[in-house]
Amino acid sequence: MARRVPKFAVVDLFAGPGGLAEGFSSVQDELGRKPFRIALSVEKERAAHSTLLLRTFLRQFGDHYPTEYYKYLKKGTAEPDWEGIYPAQWNAAKEHALLLELGLPETEEFLFARIDGIKEKFRGNTVLIGGPPCQAYSLVGRARNKGIATYVAEEDPKHLLYENYIRILSRLRPAAFVMENVKGMLSSTLNSELVFKRIRDDLQSAGDGYTLLALSPRLAGTDADSLHPTDFIVKGEDYGLPQARHRVIIVGVRKGSLDLRAVQALGPLLQPCAAQLNVQDVLEGMPRLRCGLSQNDSFENWTEAMCEAAKAVNKAVSFLPANERTQFRERVDECLVKPSAGSSKWPRSALRPAGIGPFCPKPLKKWILDPRLDALPNNETRSHMRSDLGRYLFASVYAELMLTSPRAGDFPDALAPDHKNWASGKFIDRFRVQLAGAPSTTVTSHMSKDGHYFIHYDPEQCRSLTVREAARLQTFPDNYLFKGNRTEQYIQVGNAVPPYLAKQIGEAVRRLLVLTTKEKPLPDQKL
Repeated sequence: MARRVPKFAVVDLFAGPGGLAEGFSSVQDELGRKPFRIALSVEKERAAHSTLLLRTFLRQFGDHYPTEYYKYLKKGTAEPDWEGIYPAQWNAAKEHALLLELGLPETEEFLFARIDGIKEKFRGNTVLIGGPPCQAYSLVGRARNKGIATYVAEEDPKHLLYENYIRILSRLRPAAFVMENVKGMLSSTLNSELVFKRIRDDLQSAGDGYTLLALSPRLAGTDADSLHPTDFIVKGEDYGLPQARHRVIIVGVRKGSLDLRAVQALGPLLQPCAAQLNVQDVLEGMPRLRCGLSQNDSFENWTEAMCEAAKAVNKAVSFLPANERTQFRERVDECLVKPSAGSSKWPRSALRPAGIGPFCPKPLKKWILDPRLDALPNNETRSHMRSDLGRYLFASVYAELMLTSPRAGDFPDALAPDHKNWASGKFIDRFRVQLAGAPSTTVTSHMSKDGHYFIHYDPEQCRSLTVREAARLQTFPDNYLFKGNRTEQYIQVGNAVPPYLAKQIGEAVRRLLVLTTKEKPLPDQKL
């Protein structure tokens, strides 16, 4: 019989739209019991919190979401009055999902009181999760800051956001914690000191002290002092993500509660997949859509713009060898036929259910799809400038035929954008196709700026990815609704921890907690 362990209350900091919480809350033991209950999620951005609050509300219903929710998604009408229809569940969601900024004096007293209450109620059976915002650590962010003459890293509060995490860790003193961040944190410095060393030391000494663990299969049970900083990097494509997402994941377990030899005996805390997933594995089967136009958007104007783009591309590829040129032009001409074939012109948003690629593994397929959905939320295409359609068309056909995304030097001069830095060598991937037969590049919040780096692999659609397509690459379930405007939705998806990976991390933490639970389990607690 499976060993009985107590319920653990989870506190989620810097929660975003709730990717980590979604994964942890779905973990089950061998008998189908869920050991983790999300007691508190904290997020300061209003749109992300709105998403988080709705998902927290839905979680009150277990695996059977209200019928009203599916009607809301299908019709696209005003959101129901959840508090009026389901007051108990909505009030519970408001209690668990807080719109707060960590570190402010006016919020800290209230938050600490909540933390103390959770700690007392669950007698130490708690888990802390979260990832402090990473702008100051990311390589792109650091490069941007370097170009600001007045920027002083030591005065940037973003560098010290992790200290809010440490303060809560010391206050809650959980049985275990998970901290997630970008791998740029490993090389970031502050006052000539590696930020990662400082963070690692602070995590180890917080509260009564913690033993830090890396999730790499070959490093299970290795003491943190013997680990290199890069050992904490988890590569998402190795664990069932259709995305090359590399993040620092640090797991800590209360010092003295864990025998590292027992951890080694567990085997891999994260089990690598036998084969990597590709973009097509999760995007195939979704409704085919056209993009919009930034001006005078209609299907007729889109068709006219596509014809102009096709002519420009076919003329521009004259430099290719004869056979490749012919093949390229034939494929470009095909892209003008299917979107308008028959009576069903391709729309800009999904008005029908979606399938998934035939080679998507069954567990991930079950995780993403929801048979009750009649329409996909957050799946409307963005508008593009007419001048960009030719670049998108060229890039996607090139990627399909050459099996690689074109770089700046591969673009014909006639299709080159009027950017001063185009030929500088610094932005060679400015127009990037996400290849059908490979994991995507890292989904980031930059998608909110433009879609140039996330061009759909299907040249017939000639567009960038929708929020929902990006969410699939991030392994969010199709029934996960992102609130706010589309820019805010892209930011939420790009910043989130992929829920399917979070679920695997949660399963690893559960296995560790089984080893640390020596006392009799407590009665199940209601949050």
